[in-house]
Amino acid sequence: MKKILIFACVFLFMAAVAFAAGPKTYQVTGPVLEVNDTVIVVQKGKDKWEIARDTATKVTGDLKVGAKVTIEYTMKAATVEVKSDKKADTRKKK
Repeated sequence: MKKILIFACVFLFMAAVAFAAGPKTYQVTGPVLEVNDTVIVVQKGKDKWEIARDTATKVTGDLKVGAKVTIEYTMKAATVEVKSDKKADTRKKK
């Protein structure tokens, strides 16, 4: 009985940790084109990636133009504007 209770507690703990893992992490690798206190610009193929940074951004090594870097980032919503569905609004009025 104790084994089942311990197993259930461990299972619930692991499920809670997995659920609270947070948003997916992405990465981009390439040479640095520009760097300042608020942004790092990286060349990936033909595209330029602008990644925001702040004082909480951890940097290891000498971050400078030309250095090859790998940046890990998460996508975070800054604002969300909800638009009304005009088709649904007209159906409700009938």
